[in-house]
Amino acid sequence: MTQHYFSETPAGEYRPREIEVVLGGSPRSVLTAGGVFSPEHLDRGTEALLRNLPSLAEAPLGPVLDIGCGWSPIALDAALTAPDREVWAIDVNERSRELTSLNASRLGLENVRVAAPDEVPEEVRFAEIRSNPPIRVGKEALHGILQQWLPRLVPGGAAFLVVAKHLGADSLQRWIAAEFAELEVSRAGRHKGFHVIEARA
Repeated sequence: MTQHYFSETPAGEYRPREIEVVLGGSPRSVLTAGGVFSPEHLDRGTEALLRNLPSLAEAPLGPVLDIGCGWSPIALDAALTAPDREVWAIDVNERSRELTSLNASRLGLENVRVAAPDEVPEEVRFAEIRSNPPIRVGKEALHGILQQWLPRLVPGGAAFLVVAKHLGADSLQRWIAAEFAELEVSRAGRHKGFHVIEARA
């Protein structure tokens, strides 16, 4: 595989730097670095997702999962807005996991669990999955990721996935609906060319 942000061990020197972003409704100073997704700013897809999420107060009991957490904006936002919830932030990229741990510590968040995907205990089920999934890993790999995690929603739980329209948001929504007959699949919102897919158990 060529070098991408979804590589397990990114090439290039690890040099964390601070950026300012709005998470949990307020400006926050967080650390990013090269070798992870969108290190310069909050990317437009993640912004679209955060704009279209319902309140976690409406979700069933249980933890939240951020698939492919990067430097962790989605996980941090969930942990800030629902400090009583456990938030799992998973990524194959070890640099992403390190940055997520640092950012959770900087923000005083003790409810964030950082892990590689295979480190999440099999018995853990999720009230909500929130993700800007790694579309560029390819269709087969992406489908495998969703087949691994969507069945782990609790009854009444939901997954919210943001995908750019030009990168196949509509076709992915159709695939999820066909692959997971037990899920109610719809579009939760759209923003600047991005669609937020909702899949509810």
